[in-house]
Amino acid sequence: MSFQSAGYQLLPVLPELVLAVGAMVLLMIGAYRGQETTRLVTGLAVCLLVLTGALELMLPAGKLTTFGGSFIVDDFARFMKILVLIGSAATLILSVEFLADPSRRIFEYSILVLLSTLGMMVLVSAGDLIMLYLGLELMSLALYVVAASNRDNAKSTEAGLKYFVLGALSSGMLLYGASLIYGFTGTVGFAGIAAAAKTGNVGLVFGLVFLLAGLCFKISAVPFHMWTPDVYEGAPTPVTAFFASAPKVAALAVFTRVTLTAFPGIVSQWQQIVVFVAIASMVLGSFAAIGQSNIKRLMAYSSIGHMGFALVGLAAGTVEGAQGVLVYITIYVAMTLGTFAVILTMKRNGQNVESISDFAGLSRTNPLLAFFFAMLLFSLAGVPPLAGFFAKFYVFVAAIKAGMFTLSVVGVLASVVGAYYYLLIVKVMYFDEPLAQVDPMRMELRTVLAVAGLFNIFFFVYPGPLVSVATVAAKSLF
Repeated sequence: MSFQSAGYQLLPVLPELVLAVGAMVLLMIGAYRGQETTRLVTGLAVCLLVLTGALELMLPAGKLTTFGGSFIVDDFARFMKILVLIGSAATLILSVEFLADPSRRIFEYSILVLLSTLGMMVLVSAGDLIMLYLGLELMSLALYVVAASNRDNAKSTEAGLKYFVLGALSSGMLLYGASLIYGFTGTVGFAGIAAAAKTGNVGLVFGLVFLLAGLCFKISAVPFHMWTPDVYEGAPTPVTAFFASAPKVAALAVFTRVTLTAFPGIVSQWQQIVVFVAIASMVLGSFAAIGQSNIKRLMAYSSIGHMGFALVGLAAGTVEGAQGVLVYITIYVAMTLGTFAVILTMKRNGQNVESISDFAGLSRTNPLLAFFFAMLLFSLAGVPPLAGFFAKFYVFVAAIKAGMFTLSVVGVLASVVGAYYYLLIVKVMYFDEPLAQVDPMRMELRTVLAVAGLFNIFFFVYPGPLVSVATVAAKSLF
């Protein structure tokens, strides 16, 4: 193989190589210069994510493949990777205050986020079951450590252990499913599986069920959601923000790619699974959140519900459905990052407050913060004309056009129930007696909240660019 040919082979993975090498360099900087470099490493990690995103956008247009079709870069992969990088960079920005505490100066935190992001990018571009597993494990192993990064806190350690044990179980299920699929098709490549799986024999469907079960764990969809509330509550809040954004994008991306590109011949079989999981997630996410008093646990159930809504688009199995998934997950990431910026702001005398009752009277002590938070909550509830309404609109329209009327009706009813607990927080902020003033908002939190909040409020003015890019990305899967 000539040098030029080798270079062309590595071109599709150039952003991932840069991210991997950059993470190793930052690890060496931290290892040689100690914990004082935490701030420097975090800043350089954000710059590295921006550089990786720029390289991703500079790759040649069209579909690129390498490693014998194992690694695919198409418009869908580009879209999801940019979203993953935005989620990871925003998480590091939200983590600045957490890492500034002398007892928590852990430079490894930013490097673990980078390595997890690398795993997500590999996962998004996976073209076969082996690459899928490599990406999934690289993403997950870093997440297990990050969940338990606050070692002095028993809840954080418990969160990390629960996530690890249940994650190992889900990986085993996914591997068992992958081995069954390989056994019945004779190939691990998605294109080969699609060609061999024109008819859904029982063994292949069993393999598909186990594979999707493993992926459902990663997006915390019912019935594999058990870890989510405890891990969200126990992990440090910036880590929870990370869990709720970037890994969800990567897992949903591979969920979409596997079902639409590896199993287009047996749509009716996997559609049943996706419809069940979507309905169960929407219903549980809506009802289980009602009794929550901790804002992070509430966001965990909210996340479960939102993954259910995103799967409504996937259940349609059409280009419009895939487009709906892309629009939904983009708006979901913006809403989630903005909400966690507010949760991180809620401090009194330097102490985090996480109870919903602690938001009492916020509109009178900090009206601008309360306004932005209320808009994000209305958007999460799907109130027009905010961005969250359009997210649900696109997935429901796709489902209706595919003839899935029951699924759409259940989704709308779940939205109405879910609106209750979002509006309850707005009521607490605007109608309850105010508590003490919260600490001043830090600049990095203010920046993330402003970008996410303004995107949500003004999305309806000009939704065209996102929708058109999502349409192009969705078409690249078919």
